[in-house]
Amino acid sequence: MESVLEELDWIVLGIYFLALIGVAVWVILQKNKDTADYFLAGRNVGWFVIGASIFASNIGSEHVVGLAGTGFESGTPMAHYELHAWIVLLLGWLFLPFYIRSGAYTMPEFLEKRFDSRSRWFLSLFSLVGYVITKVSVTIYAGGIVVSELLGVSFWGGAIGIVIFTGIYTVIGGMKAVIYTETLQTVILILGSLIITYLGLQEVGGWGELTTTVKEVSPEHFNMWRPMNDPDFPWTGLLIGGTIVGIWYWCTDQYIVQRTLAANNIKIGRRGAIFGAYLKLLPIFIFLIPGIIAFALTIQNPEVFSVEKADRAFPMLVKTLLPVGLKGLVAGGLIAALMSSLASVFNSCSTIFTIDIYKKLKPEKTEKELIKIGKIATAFIVVLGIFWIPVMEKIGGGVMYQYLQNVQSYIAPPVTTVFLLGVIWKRVNSKAAITTLLAGLALLIVRLGTEIFYQPEIFHFKETGEQIATGIAYAFATINFAHMAIFMFIFSVILCISVSLATSPPDYQLIRGLAFGTLTESEKQDAKGSFTWLDVILSILLVVLVIVVLTYFTG
Repeated sequence: MESVLEELDWIVLGIYFLALIGVAVWVILQKNKDTADYFLAGRNVGWFVIGASIFASNIGSEHVVGLAGTGFESGTPMAHYELHAWIVLLLGWLFLPFYIRSGAYTMPEFLEKRFDSRSRWFLSLFSLVGYVITKVSVTIYAGGIVVSELLGVSFWGGAIGIVIFTGIYTVIGGMKAVIYTETLQTVILILGSLIITYLGLQEVGGWGELTTTVKEVSPEHFNMWRPMNDPDFPWTGLLIGGTIVGIWYWCTDQYIVQRTLAANNIKIGRRGAIFGAYLKLLPIFIFLIPGIIAFALTIQNPEVFSVEKADRAFPMLVKTLLPVGLKGLVAGGLIAALMSSLASVFNSCSTIFTIDIYKKLKPEKTEKELIKIGKIATAFIVVLGIFWIPVMEKIGGGVMYQYLQNVQSYIAPPVTTVFLLGVIWKRVNSKAAITTLLAGLALLIVRLGTEIFYQPEIFHFKETGEQIATGIAYAFATINFAHMAIFMFIFSVILCISVSLATSPPDYQLIRGLAFGTLTESEKQDAKGSFTWLDVILSILLVVLVIVVLTYFTG
């Protein structure tokens, strides 16, 4: 396979990587004194760096490759997930004060403080498995696609090269190396993607020509609000089910929350979340729209612009639209996105394994030994992620972003329920928490198992093309993934409330400050002093922007 980059592109790409290595080396030379330094960057990170790191952690491979691929194939419905910017505000305003008050390093550790050690063990193991089947494998898969397209290497060569380069600085430098390199990567990624969007619109003939061209072939491409009975993108599922997934991802997942825990107080952490929320609006314009532009270009000029598979839409734009030099910059931006996602998940995995599993089993270990174990844990997670890639192609029709939303729709409901009810209702007890989490796990296994079993490649068709399937299992397997999230969430809420009311209330002294109704007067005063009117106004403005975008894309 031949590289699409020319000499000047390689020079630009080389300068970018040298800058990245420079930042990583600068951080590594500062040394990590203890676990707070290694896993939470010493809890001394500013709001700009927190916001940029939240964005870079989220905007990874599934966006660079997957969101553009979904825009190419299906249009704007998946933009609902990108408008979760308002949920990032929930992290800053609702959840973060409780997390920082608890002093927890990890989300499983917070569950132990709020409930008991059973919930902590469950979420630790559940999170690690979840990272393998969503974040790690998806990032490696997309890394292979992007690097093979741009640099002219094989799929597996590109994927494993990204893994090794990212793993080195993540393992050595810890959270500081991740969070500061992500700030640089955010700037490169946004700049490169904006250039692609601009040049793509120029090539297609402007926004008006784009909408006209696309609607002639696919009238629903610009409609985010598909009917409730739409088999793929019902608006009810995307709006309500998507919100359930969003609360899990943005407000309870170690991968994202760890960035805000690196702040030294609630005010800085919240401002980082508000800044991250504004950045979160960008993917619609720098990834989804380019996917639609790629679709329009294949209609207008199929000889020059051709896409074999939807997930290759964005790399195709880089190859065909960009002049020499800019191609190298954008290639750096795309690789940056892959690396930032991978670095974040490496660090989150090692944090959860070390703090929530190893330290619990070996409480006598020193800080130095814990850091060493955190470094070793990463390699094992990566290997598992590589092995999961062939399986993920069977789920979600092989379109990566959709695969990710499928799996996350089944992981999210029980975890969202336990965290949300645990924070807003002090009556939720440890029995209710662990019962809800275990029941959710059982549903997830049944749903994923039936969904894989009833894939056309596995489950045979009659000669007429009619599928040989009836009964409860088939009906369960074919409920739309976003609607499934709603049903699982309703079930989880009813179960959690029922078990809480049927059993003894928790000891409110033990959970003081960890749920509404348990705050002391001084904690209430601290909460009032942790924000300004500017924080409130910026948050309201963001919600207005989300509503404007939702209103615009109505077909």
